[in-house]
Amino acid sequence: MTSLVELRILEGPNLYFPRAAVKLTLDITGLAEAPTATVERFARRIGISDARPGEPDSGFRQRFATRAVARLVRTVAAEGGTARLAVRVRPTSDPHRIVVAFPWRRRARAQVMGHAVADVLDALPTDDVETAVARAAEQVRDATPGEGPTTITPSVPVVAVTGTNGKTTTSRMVAHIGRTDGRVVGWSNTDGIYIDGRQVEAGDYSGPSGAGRVLAHDEVELAVTETARGGILLKGIGLTRNDVSVVTNVSADHLGLQGIDTVDQLAEVKSVVPRITRKDGWAVLNADDPRVYAMRSVVKAQPWVFSRDPDSPAVRETLSAGGRATTVIDGWLCVLTAGSDPDPLIELVDVPMTLSGLSHFNVENALAAASAALAVGVPRGSVIEGLRTFKPDAEHNPGRMNVFSIGEVTVVVDLAHNEAGLEALLEIMNGVRRPGARLLLGLGAVGDRQDDLIVRLGEIGAMASDVLAICHKEKYLRGRTRDQLDALMRRGAEHVGVTEVASYETEVAGLEALVAQALPGDVVGLMCHAERAAVYRWLGDHGATSDAPETLADKVRAARD
Repeated sequence: MTSLVELRILEGPNLYFPRAAVKLTLDITGLAEAPTATVERFARRIGISDARPGEPDSGFRQRFATRAVARLVRTVAAEGGTARLAVRVRPTSDPHRIVVAFPWRRRARAQVMGHAVADVLDALPTDDVETAVARAAEQVRDATPGEGPTTITPSVPVVAVTGTNGKTTTSRMVAHIGRTDGRVVGWSNTDGIYIDGRQVEAGDYSGPSGAGRVLAHDEVELAVTETARGGILLKGIGLTRNDVSVVTNVSADHLGLQGIDTVDQLAEVKSVVPRITRKDGWAVLNADDPRVYAMRSVVKAQPWVFSRDPDSPAVRETLSAGGRATTVIDGWLCVLTAGSDPDPLIELVDVPMTLSGLSHFNVENALAAASAALAVGVPRGSVIEGLRTFKPDAEHNPGRMNVFSIGEVTVVVDLAHNEAGLEALLEIMNGVRRPGARLLLGLGAVGDRQDDLIVRLGEIGAMASDVLAICHKEKYLRGRTRDQLDALMRRGAEHVGVTEVASYETEVAGLEALVAQALPGDVVGLMCHAERAAVYRWLGDHGATSDAPETLADKVRAARD
């Protein structure tokens, strides 16, 4: 058994450092269970003179282990020829595993050092600890240096967007506003790489490679990067800095993966994006999300907050500190600056993405996008025009709150991949439902979510809909079976008394069945993740039309009558 569980090279800014780093996941069972005398000898060898390691496998021993491993890394580095080295150590949910990170300048040498540190831990129970440390230092000293990091320093303005929900819509809006101003915009996201509105590469490019591929195009004048949790954790951010950062929100999603088990830890991951924003740039933060607003304490950039509440304490505090805010006053999207009257940009009813002001999430996305565009230097008039012309359809914002009509039935298609996303989808469905009409929901879940989150989706969907169906995502089972996901969602539905739930193998099959049951005025909603193109084809083949902003406004008015 080896102590090295994983060695990961992070190419750029990451959870641990604002530059390229090595992340080691180590099994410290040998150190935790070693005899106290052996551990004390080990401590002396690496320069810890006041060690109190505690008994084997005790809480004291676990805490000593994190301190000792950090000192071990520094000792091996120093004796191997690196005089000073920053080291970060974090516990995990497993008391016998820790994460150790340190910056690197030369890849091959850094990898050798990671393996050498693990070799020392492997040797603890059976070998001479003094010799093991010396041998590790010699391996590092003799290692071939290798290549340097590939982190890119951008030569054009960069807007980096992160968050749990809304980052794709917000980044699309920023890119559209930039193009409205006549700029050539490069944009990377979970769908691919886009240059001046044209997709040049398909695939998930929300990691570090996306930013690099965007900036590889010489004609790009403004880069907009969607930055996901996975990319930050697994590879680091591909750029040394950004000019404007946006954090939309943080909520429970992807927990239990890559050592991130709580929403607070997830917020820490997301904070990497504003932490690398230039000092003279702007960090655009959601003032209504306490975890996001708290990020202002770790950023060097100027704060620009957005909130639907102009009297929010966070707005007042930011303005008092010399920052800016974007909010809603009398139905107008406004920019606030300390000592000045509000600057009204556009009425929300004239921003199609807000769905006539119905979608609170998209109101926030519009506030965030306007803030980011203004912060990166897009003129006020272009921001207004961009907000006015960006539409919630399959052309401008595919897969996000796309509203269609099939006769007198409304269909809403949205990614809605977590609790917050499902609640936002249901908000729109309710907002366009005629009095007395029904909600029919196609519910789905991705397999790598925690059990309780999948159960909660079943609860939310069953409580809010009149007809509930499970629509599976074969490509996103991620280690589970359809039966397992079925059982979890059904359990949630049963918690609120719903036991009649049909199940379909695909999103298209579920959509077809729900539309077949729908009556005039009913609203069908689909959590669409796996088969977006096929869903659009099915809708087109069955005479569906995308709702224009005017059509949607009429539906909202009818729902309120």
